[in-house]
Parts: sequence; C-alpha cells; structure tokens
Amino acid sequence: MIRSRGRIGPALLLGAWCLFLLLFVACPLAALLVKAFENREGDWVGPANFAAFLASESLVDAALHSLFVAALTTAITLLLAFPFAYGLTRTAMPGKALFKALAQIPLLAPSLLPALSLVYLFGNKGLLRGAMMGHSLYGPIGIVIASVFAAFPQAVLILVTALSVADARLHESARAMGAGPLRRFLTVTLPGAQYGVVSAAFVVFIGVISDFGVPIVLGGHYPVLATEVFEQVVGLQDFGMGAVVGMALLLPVSLAILAEKWSAARQKALLSARATVLRPTRDAAADSAAFLFCAVVVLLLLGIVAMGGFVSVITFWPYNLHLTWRNFAFARFDSAGWDSFANSLALAGWTALCGTALTFVGAYLTEKPSGFDRLKSWLRLLAMVPMGVPGMVLGLCYIFFFNHPANPLSGLYGTLAILVLSSCVHFYSVGHLTASTALKQLDRDFEAVSASLRVPLWRTFWRITVPLCLPAILDIALYLFVNAMTTVSAVVFLYTPETKPASVAILNMEESGTVAAAAAMCMVIFCSSAVVRGLHMAVERILLRLTQRWRSVPR
Repeated sequence: MIRSRGRIGPALLLGAWCLFLLLFVACPLAALLVKAFENREGDWVGPANFAAFLASESLVDAALHSLFVAALTTAITLLLAFPFAYGLTRTAMPGKALFKALAQIPLLAPSLLPALSLVYLFGNKGLLRGAMMGHSLYGPIGIVIASVFAAFPQAVLILVTALSVADARLHESARAMGAGPLRRFLTVTLPGAQYGVVSAAFVVFIGVISDFGVPIVLGGHYPVLATEVFEQVVGLQDFGMGAVVGMALLLPVSLAILAEKWSAARQKALLSARATVLRPTRDAAADSAAFLFCAVVVLLLLGIVAMGGFVSVITFWPYNLHLTWRNFAFARFDSAGWDSFANSLALAGWTALCGTALTFVGAYLTEKPSGFDRLKSWLRLLAMVPMGVPGMVLGLCYIFFFNHPANPLSGLYGTLAILVLSSCVHFYSVGHLTASTALKQLDRDFEAVSASLRVPLWRTFWRITVPLCLPAILDIALYLFVNAMTTVSAVVFLYTPETKPASVAILNMEESGTVAAAAAMCMVIFCSSAVVRGLHMAVERILLRLTQRWRSVPR
C-alpha cells in the first residue's frame, strides 16, 4: 500500500509532463503538417503545395542557398574552433581561462549585432570596405562571416569537452613507436575527438540553417529558407506554402540528427579504469603558436562587438562621428520604445524560471522514479524533438495550432505567455540533456534509502537532489535567459505590439533604416546579458559554497 501511494505522485507528475510535451511540441508540429496540405482558404489540396514548391525556382534556390551557407559556415567554424579548443586543452599556453571566457562573448549578443557591425565594417560605406576587393557583403559572404561569429562559442564549448578527455598512455605509445606530432594527431587525437567534432558540426549546421536575423540583414538578393518562410507567411499570407517551406527546413536538420546519432553509435569510451589523464607539457613553439592563434581569434570577436558599440554612440555614420546618446532614445525610432526591452527582460526571466523547472523536473521524472519504462523512453525521444525544430518552424507551428478558433488554448495567442512557452520549448532539449547528465551522476540509492525510511519523494528531491544538482540548474537558467533575450526566429511570428521583444524591435529599426538605433538596442541586450552572466557567477559561487561543502570534506 505504501509503495503504491509513493508511486501516485510521480505518476501524476509524469502524466502532466507528458501532457505538456504533447500540447506544446507534438500537437503544434502536427498542425504544421496538416497546414502543408491546405491552400490559403484552408481547403484540402493534397500534395499540391509540395509540387508548387518543387516547381518554384526561387524556393528551390533558397533551399540550395541554405545548404551552401550552412555547410560552408560549419566547415569554417570547425577550422577555427578546433585549434582554439586544442590550445585550451592540449597546450600549456598562458591565459587559458581568459581566452575561454572571451570566446563566449558572442553568446551574449543577438545575431543581428554581428550583422550590423559587418555592415559598418565592410558595407558600402564601411570602414574596411576596400578589404572586400569589389565583392559585396550582402549575400553569402556576409551571411557566412556573421554566422561564424555566432556559432563559434558553441563549437568551442563542445570541442573543449571532447578534447579534455584523453588517455595519456595512447599518446605515449604512439610516441614510443616513432610517430611524429602530425601522425599522432591524425591517428590518436582526431579519432578520439570524432564525436565532439560531429556534435559541434551538428549544432552549428542547425543553428545556421534556421537563423533568421543574419540573412534578413545581410542576405540582399540571396534568399534562404528562413527568410522565405517569413516572406510566404508575412509578405504573401500563404500559410500553406509557408508550412511547406518550414517542413523543407526540417529535412536537412533531420539528416544532421541522423549523422550525429550514427557518430554516437560508433563512439567508444576514451577513458578506462586504468587510464592516465593526459596533462599538456610545455613546448615553447606549440604554446606560442596556440597563444597567437587564440589571441587573433579573440581580437576578431571583440572587434565585431566593439564596432557595434562604437556605432551605437555615433551621430550619423560616416558623416558625423561625434558621440551621442540620442540613439538610445528608442521611442524616436520604434513605437514600443524602451518597452520592448522591458518585454525582453520579462520574457527572459519567465523563460529562465519556468523553463528550468520544466526541464529539471522532466529529466528527474525520466531518470529517478522507478516504473513506466516504456512511457519514459517515448518521453525522452519527444524531449529531444525541439533540438531539431528551427525557431522559425516552431513559430509557424504555434501560429497554426494556438491561433485556431477551435483550440481551447487559443487565448494564449497574442500574450507574453505564448512567447515564454515557445522559448521554453525552443531551448528545451539542451536544458533537458544538461539536467539528465547531472542526474545520471547521482546514485539511485538516494531514492531507495528514502523509500525504505518512508521519506516522501518530494522531500528527497528538494533536500538532496536539487542541492547536489545546483550547478547544472544554474547553468540551465542562464542558458535559457540569455537565449530568450537574444532570440529572433522563435518569436518573430508570435509577438503583438504590446509584447514586442527587443530582438524584434532591432529588426524593425534596421528595416526602417535607423541602423544606429538598432545597434544601440543590440548593445543594451548584450550588456544586460553580460550583467546577468556576472550575477550568475556571483550567485553560483555563494550557493555552491553553502550547498557543496561536502565536496571538500576530507575522506
């Protein structure tokens, strides 16, 4: 009887979490699929929209363009991120902590910031326009440069993790057999980091192919799928074709997921119980080369951000370079004024609060309570679906599902709540994976002992599980806050004049020609995200000091 009572609470919570995933992930995607077979009037037309898509030269070109810029950006990003991560993990160069922190700067900025900075650097009136050698920034060149800036920190984080795990015995054996540095790199280092490289490529590819902010500013006459979705829905009001283009976005993302799964299945454990941790030794030539490379990359990242900051306080580029704060008087350039920034703070705050609770509790329900194994396996799969759904597609799904008059949840449409929910779902998978990883490190004996002592599961969760997983919880909250603060694609279809976020206000100001004001709003978002990052570090240090003392207790 006691055991059955103890299972009621987890069963109810598991059911509630299942309902959440069905309502806010599965059903909206189903609505997108249905809409793809309807015309503008909502009548069923079968595969006619798909045939029209394949017959449209402009839409097919947009698909090819998306694949091209995503593949090229992925290749360039990996070529920059891998040696950067290698320098942080496999050399003894100075300043590693500083380089690692500075490499994360692009995460704090909306994707429109590098696009606007590049306009002032390499555009028609840019500071370094001569460096383009007659080529136009507007098109694949600009999209790729700005996308590399945005994707670089994510690739570095993944590759640092991959390269941090290595068995020193393999390297020593290769050296003893006469293998030179290049051969050891190709036969030991690179195969060991294979999964990290594929994972980084997967993340970068998905991020680029689904990004909306960069191509809308720098695309020019070079359409991509993300901008075509916007054009079909907002410009032409053709929701059926918009749904088809959205599904076309899902196809390459699905292929990337399959490639990542294939690589994961081939990955073998890199550390055994007898492994020896690889510790980099000093090598003057290698350390100096790594330091120089990392310094150059970081200076390029800082230069792009600095250019955005400089433009935001210039009166009128390039004719009047006097400093001014007039660009921050946003009411002069956008009807929402500073209210859009307040909306973004509210959106990011609620997304961090609700999203962290949803992801951590959901991961806990699939990892810790016993029973319901088949349901848990399906829920784990469903929790990974948002990772493969681009933000533009998710926004479309929410329009079709929540704006339907027959939907009892249609009242959410047009409110801040729908923006929060879409942001929580858009970034759900990464938070779920982070929480699951942290929970897997905890022994199941905690729950077993609690059950034997008749301690309620919620008390074990609150007093043991949460404190032990506090670092992961804080990281999830920061990740959700920063991404909700900077996202454009996930909310561009869902906002109203009363709930317009700052990222959309930047887009509107750029389209109206007030680019300096758009850059100013970018810098406001960047600085606020940096402040939250600093507060996160301070709060984390204080809370960990209070809850993680057991880690430093001598045994």
